[in-house]
Amino acid sequence: MRMKLCQIDFKPTGKSGKCRGDQSLLDCAHQSGVDIVSICGGHGRGNCCKVRVLKGAASEPTANELKVFSPQELEEGWRLACQTRPRDDLELFVPPGSMTTMQRLQVEGFEIAVAPDSPVHSYDIYLPAPSMSDLQADAERILEELKNQRVNCSSIDIEVLKNASPLLRAWDWKAKVFVRGNEVVAIGHQSSRQLGLAVDLGSTKIAAYLMDLGSGKTLAARGAMNPQFAYGDDIVSRLSFVLEKRGGGKLMQKLVIDELNRLLLELCSEVDTHPDEIVEAVMVGNTAMHHLLLKLPVGQLASAPYVPAVKGALDIKARDLGLNIAAGAYVHILPNIAGFVGADHVAMLLATKEIWQKESLALAIDIGTNSEVSLIDSAEIASVSCASGPAFEGAAVKNGMRAAAGAIERLRISGNAVDYLTIDKAKPIGICGSGILDAIAQLRLAGVVDKSGRMLNNHARVRDDKMQREFIISKGERNELPAITITQKDVRAIQLAKGALRSGIQALLNARDHSSEEIKKVIIAGAFGSYIDVSSAIITGMLPSLPLNRFEQVGNAAGMGAKLALVSGSKRAEAQSIASKVHYIELAAVPDYVKILVEAVGMDEY
Repeated sequence: MRMKLCQIDFKPTGKSGKCRGDQSLLDCAHQSGVDIVSICGGHGRGNCCKVRVLKGAASEPTANELKVFSPQELEEGWRLACQTRPRDDLELFVPPGSMTTMQRLQVEGFEIAVAPDSPVHSYDIYLPAPSMSDLQADAERILEELKNQRVNCSSIDIEVLKNASPLLRAWDWKAKVFVRGNEVVAIGHQSSRQLGLAVDLGSTKIAAYLMDLGSGKTLAARGAMNPQFAYGDDIVSRLSFVLEKRGGGKLMQKLVIDELNRLLLELCSEVDTHPDEIVEAVMVGNTAMHHLLLKLPVGQLASAPYVPAVKGALDIKARDLGLNIAAGAYVHILPNIAGFVGADHVAMLLATKEIWQKESLALAIDIGTNSEVSLIDSAEIASVSCASGPAFEGAAVKNGMRAAAGAIERLRISGNAVDYLTIDKAKPIGICGSGILDAIAQLRLAGVVDKSGRMLNNHARVRDDKMQREFIISKGERNELPAITITQKDVRAIQLAKGALRSGIQALLNARDHSSEEIKKVIIAGAFGSYIDVSSAIITGMLPSLPLNRFEQVGNAAGMGAKLALVSGSKRAEAQSIASKVHYIELAAVPDYVKILVEAVGMDEY
């Protein structure tokens, strides 16, 4: 008798596959092209492959799952993919933290349904051709036709006007015009689509999304490294470069715009369109990225009290930035808050509002080279900026690397054995941020690293090399590859990075007279936060020691917020409202902040 095949849908990847009743959900995921983490080889050691059953019946929880999940989590449908088998068709949610290669572009995030309400509207026009008895100018002919359609439009962008006359004649006086406010910003063939571009301009990575403004659908997404990284792996270094190097600001802006124009071509090629059909763009980034993009002065941003040149939302002609989209299109920049808490954090708060507004006390964290944290107490929002530095991205670590093929991204220590998972299952060549955090947590659990962060010589894999102690993760295969280690210096680098973040959290709690136990929800976003093991972050003291079900990893929420603001004018207004309500706290002005930071650098949960 043939075994029943079950249909398994993996949300939000859009992928699905058939699974036999004797196959694990992990096996089904892998054969369906869904890269779920499986560091333990399918033996249920740990919680790296957790999924949530949304619909359908699955096998009973195993003994390993009973150890990993609380009764409430099991009731909510949380399971280990390697331990669970289908009993019927299933719909699964795969959280970002359980994914591997899917996250490398840093463009993924949860989706929110929103009614499209673009500030740009399109209208088909059919114009009478000029004649000896009808000598009306082409521009006035267009505006009159729009008036006949009850469209209040009084001007045409000059760059649009430069091409309108020959295009109207080539198209037999039939066209589609795109109106923003009272201005025609683009003219196209009647078959033209109404497209938009959303961009999350991160310090390390750029995420770009091509959107259909009519439906609100994401058509294509691409990610790339921010080329400014070559001139500084942190914000302060880049600002210093601009201030010290003649022409530095112009160079920084050109690097980003050239990369965006390259991404534009890739996005358009993917859906068989042209950048001319992109009639609106929205961009978000921290205040430093914001100022460098707009070529604003940064001197006042680089020194205390770190005041941005502008806080409010901006609308700028795309051509003035050098962005190659429709001739008269605008780029909308979401508002900043203060210091280095910028439009990207506003976008993150906008995208996650439905999550945090339901809780009495919530924490929203966007983790990266520069981390932003908001404590949301009912309608009050307080924010800080934390200079986490590049360690979370693999920099300042001996064998650290970007999240690319061959990077160790998950790690567990069992006795003298080390189990690890590499991106793309390639030979290990280094260790990326999530793997580094796992390693530090595991060394702490194994007693190799004490509460001060000192590495002890009490394990078979510990050795002294070049005047410092280190722990061997991988010895290299047949001596073809060098050993991959975590050194004492690496531990200190992570301590400083996680201490910066944790001290910011504590400063917010102190300012609002709350304890960490009162936090009902912790929302984690960002390039690094998307795929860390939360339990490792708790063990190292980077995040508050709370039940795991209070944490929610949401992927690139800043990118999601940019997309919402692109397709919806009401969401833009909502973003402005959120930004106006945020109270920014400068950590340097917090009483006893040095004491808070010293405590946060320690390796104990608190």
